[in-house]
Amino acid sequence: MAIAALLALMVSDPAKADIPDETFEVLGLDRDGDPADLYDALEWRYHDPEEGAGEGSQADFWDPILFSKYTNPQSFYEPPDKGKGSGRQGCVECHEKDTPGHTMAWKQSVHANLNEIRNLEPGDVRFYKKEKLKRVETNLIALGLLEEEQILSEVSCMDCHVEILRVGNADHKRDLRMPDAAVCGTCHLQEFAERESERDTLNWPQEQWPPGRPSHALDYHGVVEMAMWAALTEREIAEGCVSCHSVQNKCDGCHTRHTFSAAEARKPEACATCHSGIAHNEFENYMLSKHGSIYQMSGHEWDWETRLKDAYVKGGQTAPTCASCHFEFRGKFGHNVVRKVRWGFMPTPDISDNLSDGWFGARKEAWIATCSGCHSESFARAYQNMADDAVKAGLSVQQKAKHVIEKLYADHMLVGQDINRPAPPEPLEDGAGEFFQMFIADGNNPSAVEVEHARGCRNDLNQLYKAVMHVSPGGWAYSEGWSSLVECYARVMDSDTRSREIAEIKARLADIEQKSEFSLLDIDSNVQRASIGGLGGALMLVGLAGLLLPRRRFDSNDAGDD
Repeated sequence: MAIAALLALMVSDPAKADIPDETFEVLGLDRDGDPADLYDALEWRYHDPEEGAGEGSQADFWDPILFSKYTNPQSFYEPPDKGKGSGRQGCVECHEKDTPGHTMAWKQSVHANLNEIRNLEPGDVRFYKKEKLKRVETNLIALGLLEEEQILSEVSCMDCHVEILRVGNADHKRDLRMPDAAVCGTCHLQEFAERESERDTLNWPQEQWPPGRPSHALDYHGVVEMAMWAALTEREIAEGCVSCHSVQNKCDGCHTRHTFSAAEARKPEACATCHSGIAHNEFENYMLSKHGSIYQMSGHEWDWETRLKDAYVKGGQTAPTCASCHFEFRGKFGHNVVRKVRWGFMPTPDISDNLSDGWFGARKEAWIATCSGCHSESFARAYQNMADDAVKAGLSVQQKAKHVIEKLYADHMLVGQDINRPAPPEPLEDGAGEFFQMFIADGNNPSAVEVEHARGCRNDLNQLYKAVMHVSPGGWAYSEGWSSLVECYARVMDSDTRSREIAEIKARLADIEQKSEFSLLDIDSNVQRASIGGLGGALMLVGLAGLLLPRRRFDSNDAGDD
């Protein structure tokens, strides 16, 4: 009976995104099966190191620091050695004194008073939460955690940090846990399954990325598998990466603890902490777009308690937000935000060269359908075509710059390459213009021109991509993006020309020495002094030209990438 009730609830909301068929196929489950089986399968996969959980294949090259237990609790969390014991109410009373901020946030949350949801009237925009609460209780009944006639009155400290519906006292040292996404999924099975389905709906046709990436569901795995991240000896810097790339591990990256507010998570600022900065400035570009301008001028009048599917009709929303675009797929809304992904985290040739593939085409059509909710289909298609072409143009310039640096490396012409270029730390391998050169430096590795490419051309390309896809004209054409990319390319070409001119002068000097009966270093005649003076003057002019070239200035907004 409980299972039937859950299934009825799951199909009662036609605008709620179904869990994709691909997930049931991968897990070997029937869509009409027991929700307990679905949770067990999701939870097992979620915690399986072979499926992306844990420290990753590079774990031998790095050690966690104390803070790591908060970004990856399932691997590193250890309870405090305090030995305190308390019941449900005792937790609240103690933390009112010890951590009043967290306690007050919880008291203002839905979790603290579920009866408020039960008492909602049909005219309230939050009325949909009554069905959601019933779904939660049905999940818990199916999992054997709640009796048939039992109801939840609150979700308190004990439920998340010890065990759901725990009766009696709990001991800090013995029982305390730091909840991960699977703990949240015990109640919020639909949302957990939607988020986890990102693993199953992002399979790149030419293997441009590993399956399921880039995504929220595997964002921590994506970082710990990077040789650069594992090689970074300054682990406190590395934690800056996983402080954002921890959505895989816990849900409070979007639903901030301890209010866990859906209304808060719908606002663009909820995304801004991570989707900002030099290499992925989505938030900045959104805010400078016409969409973002309307949000800044009118967003305070919108009812953010309205669920996404009703935001325009019932919530007064008059412009799109991050959530209203990225949570939507074919008219439904859910926590899988990768079903329309086409360019991935950043443009690459193996994506650009395959955009005519049907896989990419279907996703483009899905985006056009999304945009057509406000714009005409013709406008949406024209813009998507223009955006693709703009990204391709930027990619072409960035690739030309990278190939120049690769040729300098192949010709042993990077500054200090043969005399002062230590190998990068394991498990990295050296190369020209590599991503790690934004974070790791020793001697002349990287050279200045490689840093120019990594921090300049590479990020300029990404800023162009993010700006054009988020409709910020200056961001892709003039203020950043294209114009900055052209500047970076020019500086790379200047460096290439100077390096090759100096190499040519050195070669001529060596040739003269070899052909002469004397060494130019033994300057004991007027002819010898004149020869060395002329070559010295040429070298001085080349060096002076380099000093006089305008240097690129990075402003204070160029914060480090993650």
